[in-house]
Amino acid sequence: MELGISSEQYAQMCKKASHGTKWWTTVPKAYFFGGLICVLGQGIMDLYEYAGLDRKTASLSVSLTLIFLSALTTALGWYEKFAKQAGAGALVPITGFANAVAAPAVEFKTEGFITGVGAKIFIICGPVILYGTLASVIYGVVYYFLY
Repeated sequence: MELGISSEQYAQMCKKASHGTKWWTTVPKAYFFGGLICVLGQGIMDLYEYAGLDRKTASLSVSLTLIFLSALTTALGWYEKFAKQAGAGALVPITGFANAVAAPAVEFKTEGFITGVGAKIFIICGPVILYGTLASVIYGVVYYFLY
């Protein structure tokens, strides 16, 4: 499709629209917000242990709770607002991954459960699962032959 502008004009438009990030503010914010998620997880862990769960069961329960909270806040539209402030701090693995699964499902729910939610739920995290599994198989084979 022809836009009617030259590649030089397009490059200028892109340069004008994009802005650099100030790492001296984004790095501390990511560290702080990622740390808050971890502190929340530790607090939930302490609550579960106080309630009488053994350490292994409490650990599993914390993971499930953080996944649930991440999916819930994604569905309510709060996680995106949090992520805009937290930056990379919102990508703490378990909450970021749960958000990556829940976000497309929420976005495409209007298309129905089969063609919307079912078809799009793993659109972002699918490649992570695929290539993570492939990498683990390759590493396992290398480890098997070297050790």
